[in-house]
Amino acid sequence: MPHFLLEIGFEEMPARFLSGLVDESRAFFAAALVQAKLDAPAVTAFATPRRLVVSVPELAATARQEEELVTGPPEKVGFGADGAPTPAAIGFAKGQGKDIADVFVMETGKGRYLALKKTTGGESAMELLPALCLDMVKKLSFPKRMRWGSRDFAFGRPIHWFVALLGDAVVPFALDDIVSGRETRGHRIMGPGPFAVPTAGDYFAIIRDQGKVVLDAKEREAMVRSQAEALAKEAGGRAVINPALLAEVTGLTEYPVVILGRLDPKFLDVPREVLITSMETHQKSFAVENADGGLLPVFLTTLGLAPGNLELVRRGWQRVLTARLEDARFFWEADLGTDIETWQKKLESVVFLAGLGSMRDKARRLERLCGLIAEMAGKPEVMLEASQAGGLAKVDLVSDMVGEFAELQGVMGGIYIRRKGQSKSVSRAVAEQYLPAGPDSPVPPTLAGAILSIADKADTLAGCFGLDMAPTGAADPYALRRAALGICRIVIEHGLGLDLMELLQAALDGYGDAKFKVDRTRVLARLLDFFGQRLKAYFTGRGFDTLVVEAAAGASFTDIARLAARIDALATFAAKPDFDQAVLTFKRAANIIRKQGVGAGVPLTGTVKEALLAEQPDKDLAAACEAVFPRYDALFSAGDYAAVFDLLYELRPAVDAFFDNVMVMCDDMDVRLNRLNLLKSLVDRLGRVADFAALQV
Repeated sequence: MPHFLLEIGFEEMPARFLSGLVDESRAFFAAALVQAKLDAPAVTAFATPRRLVVSVPELAATARQEEELVTGPPEKVGFGADGAPTPAAIGFAKGQGKDIADVFVMETGKGRYLALKKTTGGESAMELLPALCLDMVKKLSFPKRMRWGSRDFAFGRPIHWFVALLGDAVVPFALDDIVSGRETRGHRIMGPGPFAVPTAGDYFAIIRDQGKVVLDAKEREAMVRSQAEALAKEAGGRAVINPALLAEVTGLTEYPVVILGRLDPKFLDVPREVLITSMETHQKSFAVENADGGLLPVFLTTLGLAPGNLELVRRGWQRVLTARLEDARFFWEADLGTDIETWQKKLESVVFLAGLGSMRDKARRLERLCGLIAEMAGKPEVMLEASQAGGLAKVDLVSDMVGEFAELQGVMGGIYIRRKGQSKSVSRAVAEQYLPAGPDSPVPPTLAGAILSIADKADTLAGCFGLDMAPTGAADPYALRRAALGICRIVIEHGLGLDLMELLQAALDGYGDAKFKVDRTRVLARLLDFFGQRLKAYFTGRGFDTLVVEAAAGASFTDIARLAARIDALATFAAKPDFDQAVLTFKRAANIIRKQGVGAGVPLTGTVKEALLAEQPDKDLAAACEAVFPRYDALFSAGDYAAVFDLLYELRPAVDAFFDNVMVMCDDMDVRLNRLNLLKSLVDRLGRVADFAALQV
């Protein structure tokens, strides 16, 4: 089986594009070969800044032949009363490349239809591959495309060459005037080429040995990591490797070479976070730390080639990074010389949202809201420090350092207020206020930080919804979905007993008489619905069955921590073998109350009159409820939902016997109402843990 290889050579592609291109090209060719009936055990893909390569080491030389049954129009349409074929039948045969004599009538589940058999496949791979290559080039997607010259098509970056080989033969195709061939280029400096590739199998040795290109991103990443760790060890420390930066520098190079540079020890007076951010953001370099976590006056940077004069290159990097760190050191010293009161005054002129005041106003709201959240959650021990953190949360926004390194907001606030006399707990809370920063980011580890983060996000959500700026479709400029999900995660992971409605109402109240564009009652309703959708997406994303999540949330979702516990318990209950029958029993009760409760003529209270228990099944169910309900209520209050679901097994026999032996909607209105109230008392308790009507079995 011949080896097929396609290389697209282009100008330097942004690193963030590469992993998507690898996945997309591999998936495209795997699917396209299946569609073309070309058998291939494996499809691999690789990308560097200057090339995308698809390799199929073993590709069938010809497409697999298959006999295919094709159905056409109904018999009564295909043949006239005299049995002669109609134009519909003739057109059907011609459209399939067959003669009318090949058409026959076939009995189907829908009646008698015209049909024919035809053989598909059998084309050579060389016939099929040109179209597949061209199709992939045109269909690859990019966050941003560009056009160049007078070309009609767009690509991520200008294309310079195609290599397309099946064994030793060129797969011919062209895009504008770029024609496929067998000439590749190597590393722009170390092995520019061009190099002729005799066969597809020779490509990998040529591109590595002559072109000096490391094709596999995983290999390049391992090279960067191993070199960085070795150099850091020689310097007496260990490399601080940020995975995101490692992936970026891997995508920036075709032949990575890590070098170590040195810094003036005076820069170590600047906080670690600032130094690392400056190294990573401005110079794509890694810091080096000692065993205690303190930074060493060295850095590691990744070159894209082996330099001819290593010392000259090292001095160049040191000079550029030193200039950056001088700026950071200047900002640090200037900020230390400014008092908090000055920053708070400056916040008065920083707009939070047009119509909703300044950042200083927001800080005042956070100070109040943090105290309320601590009280709501039953955490009075952190009320004072959380409130203090709320009042100081935004001071670093007007600092010089955050003006230069916006990604350090919060972090610098925590550092500055600690240096200016605040407690460690308050400074940590301020530093943690923006966590979690994404779905995989950790939540604030401290309770005060968790409360401040909740307050900050709830305040922003309330303000944006009040201004009618809720997310629509894919547009979410204020990251409100992330804010809502962050609140949910914090509450769940810290086990906070917060009522969502009370939290959001307190956030809305913090705006006082501010003029909203939406009525506040409607704002609250829309916020609750927004959180409900986020919670459902969160739990289904964690692998819980959609119906389980819908049923648990249908009972109530405002106590987020309890909702998480109920979903866990309901999922365990749903995994039991007799779950379907148990659900049918209790779902029947819920459906009767939902449908017949309104038609009862009077409101159902759930109060049962013993004198109206007319038959033994009535009495047995009432007795079972009387025995179980006190334990049910106690377990529910304690949050032991697994035990609550276990109690349903005690109730189920009496409920089944009740439905099997009595007529709920009997003619005697008093008995009917009593039976409905008996079921109402049961359904009310069931409805606390789950909406059984939402469960489909």
